[in-house]
Amino acid sequence: MTVLEEKICKLIAAVGPISVADYMSIVLSDPDHGYYTTRTAIGLEGDFITAPEISQMFGELIGIWCVAAYEALGRPPRLSLVELGPGRGTLMADLLRAGRVDPGFIRAAEVHLVEISPELRRRQAAGLTGLASPIWHDRIDDLPDGPLIVVANEFFDALPIRQFVRSERGWRERVVGLDDNGNLAFGLGAAAPDPALLPAGAAEAPLGAVAEINRPAEAIVGTLAHRLAQHGGAALIFDYGHVKSGFGETLQAVRAHHYADPLREPGECDLTAHVDFDRLAAAATAEGASVLGPTTQGDFLLAMGLTERAGALGAGRNAEEQANIVAAVERLAGPDEMGTLFKAMAVTHPPLALPGF
Repeated sequence: MTVLEEKICKLIAAVGPISVADYMSIVLSDPDHGYYTTRTAIGLEGDFITAPEISQMFGELIGIWCVAAYEALGRPPRLSLVELGPGRGTLMADLLRAGRVDPGFIRAAEVHLVEISPELRRRQAAGLTGLASPIWHDRIDDLPDGPLIVVANEFFDALPIRQFVRSERGWRERVVGLDDNGNLAFGLGAAAPDPALLPAGAAEAPLGAVAEINRPAEAIVGTLAHRLAQHGGAALIFDYGHVKSGFGETLQAVRAHHYADPLREPGECDLTAHVDFDRLAAAATAEGASVLGPTTQGDFLLAMGLTERAGALGAGRNAEEQANIVAAVERLAGPDEMGTLFKAMAVTHPPLALPGF
C-alpha cells in the first residue's frame, strides 16, 4: 500500500466514500504524495509520452499557428503567450523557435506557464534557457490582463471528473469507498444527482450507462473564453476525447506506458479521462467567444503542413533518421495512432479565420 493510498483509506474511514472527482484530485495533486506534484512522468523514462516529445514538428507547427493568430489579432505590441500544463517545456521551446519567422511575435510575446509541479517548473526553466524568461502561475485566474494566445496540450484530460451510473434505483454518483478487506473499491452513492448535471438523453439511457462530467474543464474554458471576450486572443486545445457528448466510461490509469487499475497504488499512476469537446465548446460560446473545430489532430497537423515540414526536416538525413521522421508523422497524424483519437479545437475573440480548421 502506498503512503497516499493509506492516507485516502484513512480519509474514507473517517468521512465515508468520496466522489471520483475528489479521488482524482487527491491522487494527482496531493502536495506531498500526488502524482503530478512529486514526479516528472513524461517521456520514455516516465509513464507516458506526449506529442511534443514525439517530434519537434508538433511544437513547430503550433508556433506557426500562434504567429498566424498574432497577425490575425492585428499584431498587438504586447501579448501573453500562455501554456497550460507545459510538461518539460518541450512544446514551448519548439513553438518559440518556429515563432522566430516573425520577430514581431517574439518581441510581443511574454511567456506565462500554468504549472503546479515544482519539479516540472525546474525542467521548464532549463528547457527554455536562452529562449524565454517565463512567469509561472498556479492558476489561470492569475494571468495578467491584455490579449493572450493560449496553448493546452493534454491538459484537460487530467482534470477531475464526476461519474454517474444509471442503476436500478435511477442515476447515482459513482464513489470510491472501502471493501470488506479495507481496500479501495468503487460503489454508488445513495442520493440522486441534480438532473442538470446529466447529459441529454439520460432518461432513456440503459442500465449500467456511465456519464462523465468534467466541471473543472468547462469552468477553465469558460474563464479563458471570458478573458478572450474582454481582451482578445485565441486558445488552441489538443486532447483525446469525443466531439459529441454521450455515455461511456473512460477513466483510466497509466504506469510505465501500460494501463493499470485506477484504484491500485494511487500516486504511482497517472489518471485521465477523455475530454468532451461538445461541452467545452458550449462553455466557450456561452461566454461570447467563437469556436473553431473540433477537428482531428491528424487533419489539423496535415493542414498546418506536417508533411511538408517532415520533408524539409528529412532532407539530407540518413535513411534511419528519415525513417524516424516518417514514423513520427504516422504517430502524430495516423488514424490508428494519435491522429483520430486526439482532437484540436480553437477558441477566439473576435472571430478569427485561422489555419488548421
